[in-house]
Amino acid sequence: MSKHYVIVGSGVAAVHAAKAIRDQDAESEITIFGEEEHLPYNRIKLTKGLFSDLHSEKVLIKKEKWYRDNRISLQTSSRVMSIHPERQQVETADGKLTSYHKLLLCMGARNRALTVDGAGLKNVHTIRELGDADGLKASLISGQRIVVIGGGVQGLETAWALHEAGYQVIIVEAAPRLMARQLDEASSDQLRLTLEQAGVQVKLHRGVTSINGTEAVTGVTLDDMAAIPCEHVVYSIGIVPNTDLVKETGIRTRSGVVVNTHLETSAPHIYAAGDLAELDGQVEGLWGGAMEQGKVAGGNMAAMQPAAYRKSIPVTLFNAFGISLFSIGNTDESQCDHSASAVVNGVYTRIFVKDSVLTGAISWEGAAASLTYKSAIEQNISLTGIDLANRPLGEIMSEVEARLQN
Repeated sequence: MSKHYVIVGSGVAAVHAAKAIRDQDAESEITIFGEEEHLPYNRIKLTKGLFSDLHSEKVLIKKEKWYRDNRISLQTSSRVMSIHPERQQVETADGKLTSYHKLLLCMGARNRALTVDGAGLKNVHTIRELGDADGLKASLISGQRIVVIGGGVQGLETAWALHEAGYQVIIVEAAPRLMARQLDEASSDQLRLTLEQAGVQVKLHRGVTSINGTEAVTGVTLDDMAAIPCEHVVYSIGIVPNTDLVKETGIRTRSGVVVNTHLETSAPHIYAAGDLAELDGQVEGLWGGAMEQGKVAGGNMAAMQPAAYRKSIPVTLFNAFGISLFSIGNTDESQCDHSASAVVNGVYTRIFVKDSVLTGAISWEGAAASLTYKSAIEQNISLTGIDLANRPLGEIMSEVEARLQN
């Protein structure tokens, strides 16, 4: 069989895998199958820039010319219906069989569905694809009220875009605080206060028990029986890997498609990357991780000597409601030995330490300041010899910077 690399899915992992393959193999055939009609685009801009022109080239991961120049066959509006590992073939919805030398699964994930009464009413939205964002914007009428279910990053970015566009927004979050995976209690409290000062209502530790209406949304009911009138609901409550395609193949799955450190699945010649892949019992579900997994998987498909994927340090950069903050690494204080915090000129920063190594940081300093913290965490800079309990945070970080340069 002549070498033909086939990639199922057209997200950021797929594009970076194709580039990694082409960088190592200039001659072989590469095909990407994508279900959407659009060129692969930057999904995180769907919420960050909801009311910008999401159909401009600025949203694309690569422009059309790049695929031509690199001789990558991008098959848009093309759904792979089945995989035949024993024959090394995939089958598309039109019945066409395509043989592969190596196959990469990048089907990504879908947003976790709401399972409450009324979830199927008109004007209940979630944003995962470009069409979702287009549909939401097309359905909005000036002056309408919108309940955003989910106080994580995507939910808050959506709330910010809607608030900026002039809509009345109420956020409902089941957890006791906003961005609970990224922020400590102090930062989350400050975030909530900032949102409320901007005019956005925040309901914490509340669940939605039903969405009300006959044909279209008229409101929601919370688990404390409070009723909130609204004309739209937008939810963001996590993701579910798209594993349906591999169910009948014998490829091992749990939450996602199980891979080893080389991003190989349990089936020969088949790899997985991005929001679909589960490594060491975890699906990362992060844009940066998907990008890096795509690079490693593509490189390994074409390389003689495979490289191990090293999980990237999770980085969240949040810019909304006039806030610029970042959260890096492990910020779960229950998993740390020590933390230190400070407020300097109104800017809050906190670091997290385990076994005398910096493992995480939260700061409202802005994105540029995140680089030092990220480098220190990635390089496992030792804090041995620094009096963490008594030295000011500024002095601790000055010492960290000095050790980074040595």
